[in-house]
Amino acid sequence: MKIIIFILVLGVCAAASLFIGVADITLSDLLSGHPEAWSLVSISRIPRTMALLLAGAGMSISGVVMQQMTQNKFVAPTTAGTLEAAKMGLLAFMILLPSAGTLWKMLFAFAFTFGASIVFLTIVRKIRFRNVIFVPLVGLIFGGIIGSISTFFAVKLNIVQDTNAWMMGDFSGVLQGRYELIYLSLPATLLTYFYANKFTVIGMGEDFSKNLGLNYPAIMNIGLFCVSLTVSAVVITAGVIPFLGLIVPNVVSLLFGDNLKKTLPYVALCGSIFLLLCDILGRVAVYPYEIPIGVTVSILGAIIFLAFILWKK
Repeated sequence: MKIIIFILVLGVCAAASLFIGVADITLSDLLSGHPEAWSLVSISRIPRTMALLLAGAGMSISGVVMQQMTQNKFVAPTTAGTLEAAKMGLLAFMILLPSAGTLWKMLFAFAFTFGASIVFLTIVRKIRFRNVIFVPLVGLIFGGIIGSISTFFAVKLNIVQDTNAWMMGDFSGVLQGRYELIYLSLPATLLTYFYANKFTVIGMGEDFSKNLGLNYPAIMNIGLFCVSLTVSAVVITAGVIPFLGLIVPNVVSLLFGDNLKKTLPYVALCGSIFLLLCDILGRVAVYPYEIPIGVTVSILGAIIFLAFILWKK
């Protein structure tokens, strides 16, 4: 019954996303077959809404997977250097293969994200005392180092504006023919659900997992693959969306527990709902202008993140 309520809320938010914007569209326009209305919906509104749904679900589930792999509730793509690694991958693409296609851009972002995730997890495993705050702090430092290196080369090559644009999540440029790569996050999300029980087990530690006969390194690699693919697809499509993979999993964990087989659908639904609401807020707050979703998510996410830290203390 609860999941039906979440699905209904998601449907309402998605419908609102289709009709809110600078150009006024009504349901009667669509039902009457108005060509301009249908053209706007098919070219802009539907792609944007689909991108929001997939990005919200994908980034939230990526946060869950990273938290299980590090056994820390404050770890997410935002606090593990994953997003900064994707930015570095895009920078490397611009330097080495500036005229190549979007698929190469995706491969560069994926490779750098995957590599940085491996390095971060290796660093975490070397830490003897994994304080609940210390691990994400290490991740923020790690991400800061990656970001500094990227900024250095961007300044040298005079492409700082391009790299800064990637770090501000914005779905206003999502159009038909320019967002399809985000669908790569869908198989990664489904693969995560398929291995949900095993991700739950690795969240209990390496020794416990091996005692249960689990192939710990293989499951870790699958998790890294899913996270890297999702983050790369989202960053290429809409830029960096902070805090989403941090706050949604924690809220769902408080409400429904830590059994991923049970909670992953709620994580996906809540992530999509939260991102849709932030996007709608950005569209109506200064109408007819628009606030980038990275700003609205950052403000709300930072408030919730600080509340979690204070609550943990």
